[in-house]
Amino acid sequence: MSAAVTGAATLTGVGVGPGDPELLTLKAVRVLREADLVVVPVLDRLAAAGDAPPGRAESTVLAHVPPNRLRRLPFALDDRGGVTARRERAWDEAARAVVAALDGGARSVAFATIGDPNVYSTFGYLAQSVRALRPTVEVRTVPGVTAMQELAARSGVPLCEGREPLTLLPATAGPALLADALAGPGTVVVYKGWRRHPELLAELRRQGRHDDAVLGRALGLPGERIGPVDGVGDDLPYLSTLLVPARRERRGGKL
Repeated sequence: MSAAVTGAATLTGVGVGPGDPELLTLKAVRVLREADLVVVPVLDRLAAAGDAPPGRAESTVLAHVPPNRLRRLPFALDDRGGVTARRERAWDEAARAVVAALDGGARSVAFATIGDPNVYSTFGYLAQSVRALRPTVEVRTVPGVTAMQELAARSGVPLCEGREPLTLLPATAGPALLADALAGPGTVVVYKGWRRHPELLAELRRQGRHDDAVLGRALGLPGERIGPVDGVGDDLPYLSTLLVPARRERRGGKL
C-alpha cells in the first residue's frame, strides 16, 4: 500500500547523477519537486566554518529546485578509517534533523545523492539512522545515472559485452582486490581513486592494462577532465572514476 493511501511519512533517496543536471531522470525531478523538503549532503568541517560552497549534489539539484526548498545536512564525507565517532555523530545528527522535519509536518523528505542511492551512497547510513528513530517511516529510492555510465558514454568505451563480467570497487578497498579484478576477463571500474592513484597506476602497469585505461574527474562539472591515467598531477579529486576496459580481440568475441 502506498504512502498516499496509508499517510506514512517517506524518506526518498534520489540519485541525481554524476554532476550534469540533464542526467536526472524524469522521476527524480518529479520526486524532488514534490517533496516537502529536499536535503543535500555537505562536508561537516566546511559547514561548521560557515563557508561551505554548494556540493555536487546541491549544485545539480539547484537546476531543478529553488534554493529555499533545500536544506544542508553535514556529513563526515572526507573521514577515513571505518566507522569513526565523527561519522556516527554526523549520521545521528542528520537523522534527527530529518525526523524533526517529519515531526514538524513534512510528509515527504527527499535526500539528493550523486550517482545512485544504492551505490556507495551516504543515503544508506541516513536511512538506517532514521528508521532506528522512526520505524514507521517508509524508505524509498529513485535510481540515478552512475559515474561509470557517464564515463563510458563520454569516452566511447562499452562497459561490458557478451559474457564479460563488470567489477566495480572503491580504491579504499585496497590493492589486493584491484589486482584480482584486473587479472580477470572483464571491465574494472574504480571509484574514489584520489590519494591512491599512484598505487592504482602501478598495478595497471604491472598487469599491462595501462594504455587502455580512462580516468574521469569532475564529470559533468566545469572542470571536467576525461583522458589517460598519466599526468593527472596532485589535484585528483576524491570523486574520480577509473575505467579499465576488458581485453577485446575482435567484434563479438565474448558472445
